[in-house]
Amino acid sequence: MTQTHVHHTIDYVELAAPDLAAAKQFYAEAFGWSFNDYGPDYAGICSADGESEVGGLNPERPAGPGLPLVILYSDDLDATLDAVRKAGGRVTEEPFDFPGGRRFHFSDPGGNELAVWTTAR
Repeated sequence: MTQTHVHHTIDYVELAAPDLAAAKQFYAEAFGWSFNDYGPDYAGICSADGESEVGGLNPERPAGPGLPLVILYSDDLDATLDAVRKAGGRVTEEPFDFPGGRRFHFSDPGGNELAVWTTAR
């Protein structure tokens, strides 16, 4: 697995995952993510092409609102919203318009707050 690192760009996002199994199930169901397991206490989040990792799930970190906000992009915001709900995510801000498009916020089973946005209105 080779990963190119670019100076001054977001390189890796680590999410708190107090229940690692629940976090992996949620992100797999809601977004189709896959993981590299590093024992029972850590999972790397695979990049979309499967060639590298873009983040990780760490059960040793505290989860909760007010931490850095990770924002995901979606080509179909309404379908993503539905997938998040079906996977057990809690929508904390319904979709809203902003000058660049639309987005919503949700919390995962561990309590991390994330957002999803799209350029389409």
